[in-house]
Amino acid sequence: MFARRPRLAARPAPPHHLDPRAKTLWRLNALMEFAVLLAFAAVAAWGMYRLDLGWGWSVIPVAGALLIGTITVGPVPGLRWSRWRYEIGEQEVDLQHGLLTVTRTLIPMTRIQHVDTRRSPLQRRYGLSSVILYTAAGAIEVPALADDIAGSVRDRIAELANTRDDLL
Repeated sequence: MFARRPRLAARPAPPHHLDPRAKTLWRLNALMEFAVLLAFAAVAAWGMYRLDLGWGWSVIPVAGALLIGTITVGPVPGLRWSRWRYEIGEQEVDLQHGLLTVTRTLIPMTRIQHVDTRRSPLQRRYGLSSVILYTAAGAIEVPALADDIAGSVRDRIAELANTRDDLL
């Protein structure tokens, strides 16, 4: 009754991971965010106690913050690192990332307008850089590459993207 379409072969996952130091960087970022969350939770707990809701209810914001902090500082950076992959091909840049929803992005070299590297103070501390690809649709970041690798990735993409423009 219905014609079955032939299934296309799935493209293998990109082979390159981010630098392993990305896990430490992401843990430190999560720890700083957790400290802010914990401060807000402590203020909320104090406010609930002052409203005579008792310690039972006052503990809930702090317990919730501790649970969220344990998850985001503990396993999430390692999972995030294991899912982040990239490949720079002749025709396109292939990116794959995501925890619950894995996103696969293919960016044709002909669409890349320019490419930058960026280093935050914490990235500088760990010798890491991010590569940012700019297209008409917006910016796409490849985070936490070693400085030398980020420079070579940036230069390769710039070379391939400019070559494509020269041929048109």
